[in-house]
Amino acid sequence: MLNINNFSKVYKGNKRAVDNISLEVKEGEIFGFIGHNGAGKTTTIKSIVGINEFDEGDILINGMSIKDNPIECKKIMAYIPDNPDLYESLTAIQYLNFVADVYGVSEAQREELIKKYGDAFEITNNLGSLISSYSHGMKQKLAIISALIHKPKLLVLDEPFVGLDPKASHTLKGIMKEICEEGASIFFSSHVLEVVEKLCGRIAIIKDGKIAAYGTVEEVKGTSSLEDVFMELIDNE
Repeated sequence: MLNINNFSKVYKGNKRAVDNISLEVKEGEIFGFIGHNGAGKTTTIKSIVGINEFDEGDILINGMSIKDNPIECKKIMAYIPDNPDLYESLTAIQYLNFVADVYGVSEAQREELIKKYGDAFEITNNLGSLISSYSHGMKQKLAIISALIHKPKLLVLDEPFVGLDPKASHTLKGIMKEICEEGASIFFSSHVLEVVEKLCGRIAIIKDGKIAAYGTVEEVKGTSSLEDVFMELIDNE
């Protein structure tokens, strides 16, 4: 579903933020991507979803290059950044319908999914309110619903649990598992390593723009906890 092949991102001044990384996310898989601040996580994520341009390597979404076919790739994926920008002058339902219109979602599908996920996150009764009146946690829930409304094949999440209360976090974990059981794939970064350890089948740890560890959670952590392995890698300069 997602193939990153020899991808590098070089900024001005020949600063190599990501250096020749390759990895694969399979259909139906929840894949964890972890690293400390400045390691290259967000640069990689923004390149996957077509925000960052890059010259070296390629990134394929369902076999299509994000460089050569950006529109087709974006039709089948969704991205939730760590601090989503929403149209705060709209009501939540107006915003969800706007997103649904962009993706050509049918009336029946949007009604079904808005009700399903609105109820799950307990914000259905607030969908008529202006987004500007929402708390950070409610905005995060709305961003998640808007990402799910067109049933993406690939969901890219950057710190999706930030701002969510424990109940909403539990709900999101359930939704992530559910959509992957239906054949979608998830690529997500998180600083909450316990969540990564429990949710993900496979993970990659990025350090200084290079992949420092890659494999199943069991392969990467061995007999230690994921947190111990991560701290050892980060401290081992």
